[in-house]
Amino acid sequence: MDEQGAGRGPGLGLGLGRRPGRGRRPGPWSWRGRGRVLAGAAVLVACLLVFHGAVPDALPGRPGSLLETFLPWLGLAVPVLATLALLRRSAVAALAALLPAAWLALFGGHLLPGDARTPDLLAVQHNVSDENPDPAGTARALAAAGADLLALEELTPAAEPAYAAVLAPQYPYHAVAGTVGLWSKHPLADVRPVDIRPAGLGEDWNRGLRATARTPRGEVAVYVAHLPSVRLSPTHGFGSVRRDESAALLGAAIAAEPAEPLILLGDLNSTVDDRGLDPVTSRMDPPSRDFAFSWPASLPLARIDQVMTRSATVTRIRSLSATGSDHLPVAAHITWRAPGRGR
Repeated sequence: MDEQGAGRGPGLGLGLGRRPGRGRRPGPWSWRGRGRVLAGAAVLVACLLVFHGAVPDALPGRPGSLLETFLPWLGLAVPVLATLALLRRSAVAALAALLPAAWLALFGGHLLPGDARTPDLLAVQHNVSDENPDPAGTARALAAAGADLLALEELTPAAEPAYAAVLAPQYPYHAVAGTVGLWSKHPLADVRPVDIRPAGLGEDWNRGLRATARTPRGEVAVYVAHLPSVRLSPTHGFGSVRRDESAALLGAAIAAEPAEPLILLGDLNSTVDDRGLDPVTSRMDPPSRDFAFSWPASLPLARIDQVMTRSATVTRIRSLSATGSDHLPVAAHITWRAPGRGR
């Protein structure tokens, strides 16, 4: 070979002198070099979904609780990543985009139809808002749900008579403590306030109530609670210190409650995935996993209005139509557990 032909390997059909990686056109789906950022993003989303408990909450802004409050919405990343992988024609990114399918394992059951059987007891939970312009209209809407129990929060002294007057024909029994109330079709007994007041708040801060409802199926302990609000800001992040302290007090009260079964209704300013609610959820049976987003009413993003049970089962939770509040009411279908059946 002369010097001019030394670098022309293709002329011999042997590829002599060809630089590595040159001369071969990538296929329509490349395994090399493409989509690494997309693949990394997909793996990150999958890890946040599956290992959200590993995100620290001790850092300023409580990033762990913030993530868990809106955890289901990470699912929006799945179709976005899959579409970008298709456009990028990257096999690596396409496979990695399947990782967030872990969302289906965590939340796919929420998309299935709820239990349509007639419940043993129907309970409705609603933060009626202390700025509600139409308390009587809200009361009429709640009464139309036909629940056995109605738990209301943010009751004001000015609005309470309107609720009492409208609800009285269907709910002859009711109790109020501070700004929370319980209306019942069944007799109430052993009514008392529950102290869930965090440090630093005044003596007039009362947002906890406990009562015994005497239903045709037996007595049930009913708790109504309104935990402190959280604050989300660019400078302080997820401000949940008082809520978490109040949740610990509520959890201690439930742990000390001897009665079974037990129903907890309230605006807990927490989703069931938020670790800030662990002192409560750890004392209760596994909560219903229905979405039933309740806040804010104009564009519901999370369910912070909860109905939980002990020695009973919430078979379904659903959101009801909007009222004059910034929350949506939620209705919970509850069935009693067979005697002798454990958690």
